Amino acid sequence: MKTNSEEVKSVKHVKVGTYEHSRFEKIHNVIFKKSSKASYLVAKEIADLIRTKDSKGEKCVLGLATGSSPIRVYEELIMMHKEEGLSFKNVVTFNLDEYFPMNPESIHSYHYFMHENLFDHIDIPKDQIHIPDGTISQDEVNDYCAAYEEKIASHGGLDFQLLGIGRTGHIGFNEPGSHFNSVTRSITLDQLTREDAASSFLGIENVPKKAITMGVGTVNNAKRIVLLAWGHKKAEIVKRTIEGEESAQIPATYLQDHPNTTFVLDEEAASLLTRVESPWLVDAVEWTEPMIKRAVVWLCDKVEKSILRLTDKDFNENGLASLLAEKGSSYELNIEMFNQLQHTITGWPGGKPNADDTNRPERKSPAKKRVIIFSPHPDDDVISMGGTFDRLVQQGHEVHIAYQTSGNIAVSNADALKFAEVAMDFLPEGSELEKLKETISGINEKKENEIDPLSVRELKGLIRKRESIAATRYFDVPDEQVHFLNLPFYETGAVKKSPLGKEDIDIVKNLIADVKPHQVYAAGDLADPHGTHKVCLDAVFKAMAELKPEPYMADCWLWLYRGAWHEWEIHEIDMAVPMSPDQVLRKRKAIFFHQTQKDGVLFQGEDLREFWVRAEDRNKKTAAHYRNLGLSDYAAMEAFKRFDY
Repeated sequence: MKTNSEEVKSVKHVKVGTYEHSRFEKIHNVIFKKSSKASYLVAKEIADLIRTKDSKGEKCVLGLATGSSPIRVYEELIMMHKEEGLSFKNVVTFNLDEYFPMNPESIHSYHYFMHENLFDHIDIPKDQIHIPDGTISQDEVNDYCAAYEEKIASHGGLDFQLLGIGRTGHIGFNEPGSHFNSVTRSITLDQLTREDAASSFLGIENVPKKAITMGVGTVNNAKRIVLLAWGHKKAEIVKRTIEGEESAQIPATYLQDHPNTTFVLDEEAASLLTRVESPWLVDAVEWTEPMIKRAVVWLCDKVEKSILRLTDKDFNENGLASLLAEKGSSYELNIEMFNQLQHTITGWPGGKPNADDTNRPERKSPAKKRVIIFSPHPDDDVISMGGTFDRLVQQGHEVHIAYQTSGNIAVSNADALKFAEVAMDFLPEGSELEKLKETISGINEKKENEIDPLSVRELKGLIRKRESIAATRYFDVPDEQVHFLNLPFYETGAVKKSPLGKEDIDIVKNLIADVKPHQVYAAGDLADPHGTHKVCLDAVFKAMAELKPEPYMADCWLWLYRGAWHEWEIHEIDMAVPMSPDQVLRKRKAIFFHQTQKDGVLFQGEDLREFWVRAEDRNKKTAAHYRNLGLSDYAAMEAFKRFDY
């Protein structure tokens, strides 16, 4: 793979770019457009190290991490093993951490994770694999941890340590307060760390409160460290780690002292770094239109002024003198930017018929458009763009809703049991009743490490289907325009899904070919490269790319919305759809039809508020941001970015 137009041996040799000597950054880092390319390069560095050590007759000692960030690296290493003959017989591994207590056979254990994602697919000898033991007694922990340290030392220390980073700034399970010279030990997990793990454990109450982890000192003794961070959820902690002061409250900042560390980031994880967020503070920039818009919005937020109130002094005193010199005066620049942002606002997301559309986000023709809203789960449509959805229908467009997955794993056993028992009470004796009894038995008899039986998954999928139809009927969408794609990649019955396949893409393609839409809306969340939203978005991207030669696709525009957790930045927004207070309430009611996703939903994430509260807060903040910039004042706004596929 080529990076910066040159063949490179490792991420260590990739220059940061124009801003290599940024005065803000204290840790070497490289930014990639796609995490897949970054993961390949990290895997290549590890493979080269393994081969080099093997040629010298030496063991290669790797420190390994778990979580979603390194999964693609492990996939690449497996591929190199199978296709290039990369052998792991000279490799010794030490994992960073493990929950405590934890049975290694549990699907939640890091022992299970590592074997599932790497060890079972390569030729590493079993006795060369070391993962902290979550089954030892509390009385044995101290001695066990000391022995783990001694075992690492006996192999000459770690040649290479792969890391992720938690949103508390933890590396391994070294939570805030960890000392810079800490060693392998037992630790109590931070609440935020447990919240982030809640989806895998189907509820925070199931997440262990303790763990065994390598210490910061152990990690820092590694000869080479590579830390991976993907997605906007990691952006804030990445900035604080790379640009902030060294602090026990952010243990990852201790890596600033390591002489051979590289942070490998995707664009979203790097988005708050100064050289990305405000590059004009670091070096000369080319003042393109998107860069100017970014700078003006940034300046408004910094000096707390609306666009039309910005002065020459504001620009000059905040690092934007070069922009002012190029544009001549703040007066003309302010008007230009004000008009650009004002033109993103429209109450006609499908285009306003018989109107001048020169400065509108959408075309006026055709007046009645065919629209597909792709929803990764059976509620993302109303949570993320319910107001726009409602308006498109009310303005006469032919709106199709495509639920890409069944969402069945997000229905609790308690909810499934409730629906099954209601149906059982209603049905007479017969084959249907027997199937319900089997389903109820499947729920009641399920063991911890087992996936739901097929009948239980079918029931949970039907529950979410009927909730979705109730919501779409509320918005007056005919049932025949509601499509349940049930993409196969999702139907594993477990949190871990299969890779996106041709069958998934073909299902999406067939729907697009059948509807021949003028507009497609899709969830543009890229926070987790292995998450359902990302896979569903890739399915849309690939399907539309393959269909691009078709004549009807020349008239099809793709709009991306964001999920319940995050919104597009103002300078990124191409269309902002305002909502009145009444429309906010209609959106809320549509979300309420998804009853199993209220009141203790399984995949709550780090935000414990209900989805409708999150969505309203996000929409109100977007509207407030527009208002603070001196633009139109609305109760709430939904935002979209146009994507050229």
